[in-house]
Amino acid sequence: MPVKGTVVKDVAVPSDSNIWKEYQRLEKYQGLKEQLESMEKVKGKVVPMIGGLHMAQITLSLVTFVLALFRGGSSHTYWIYAMFTWTFCPLMTLMITIIEMFKLDIILKLCMDWDDFTTGMAMSSTLMTVSVAITYANFYACLKCLYGWIVSVFAFLCGFVYILEVVKDKFLDKKKGRYLAALPGFLKVMEAFVSCIIFISLTGYRDKPVLILCIIAYVIPFPILPVIIATNILKKLKNCLPFNLDRFVFIFLVISVVLYIFAAIMWPIFMFRNNPRPSDCPPSFCIWAIQFMVAFMTYVNLILFTLDLIFTLLGICGFTRT
Repeated sequence: MPVKGTVVKDVAVPSDSNIWKEYQRLEKYQGLKEQLESMEKVKGKVVPMIGGLHMAQITLSLVTFVLALFRGGSSHTYWIYAMFTWTFCPLMTLMITIIEMFKLDIILKLCMDWDDFTTGMAMSSTLMTVSVAITYANFYACLKCLYGWIVSVFAFLCGFVYILEVVKDKFLDKKKGRYLAALPGFLKVMEAFVSCIIFISLTGYRDKPVLILCIIAYVIPFPILPVIIATNILKKLKNCLPFNLDRFVFIFLVISVVLYIFAAIMWPIFMFRNNPRPSDCPPSFCIWAIQFMVAFMTYVNLILFTLDLIFTLLGICGFTRT
């Protein structure tokens, strides 16, 4: 059967909404198209296939979710968090893909920094999927747990495709985010992420009033973080606020540092006093190790909030000085 035509397909990430970049990407294939036309004497065309990497992210996330679901449910908070991650990340990716497929991002750019949002979401999804892959492998993969290893492999593949998007955006396309994909916004995302790890690791605090106060210290900053992130992304909303958002963020950081200093002192003292590490304490199901995780992540978040506060005071690394 004679060949009637040739099609050159270019697979790219849908966040490449810049028209000039898309034109350059298609232009580099024109030479190949002309060679094919001269060799085969047929008419050719170049067709961009937008969203190949996003489709891989959605597919791998859903496959991992289904495999983990068939393995059997669990009341463990780490399992619940893993299932949430493998649902939330592909849904956000699908939403971004649909918006860019129908060019709705052109409208959204009037009120928000769309490129900053998409790159920031890729970075956040990378953080979530990679951490979930590590924790799932730690809890459910063992020498005799073949099914657990299969789920863990898919979980790491899911994290890998999100890493590819971040590498493409930040290093190949050299996209520079204004907030969420830059250090100020990503520090807020890290603080919220570490807070989530603390919440899903909380155990052994009942009948201990001081530890309950530590939990209150963890809870107070958490709901304010997504509000700050959303307000900075929505440029129109930020300009309409009746108060200075940067000053509010500064006060919030001061309070958060004080709260985490309190928790960093009190949690280890009242949790591990008369509670030494057991001689047999594997990390996958040892309660003491999970309690230690809370203490460790408390210090991690204290460092993040302190760096955030210092950078804000100095007005460096993209932070707005109050």
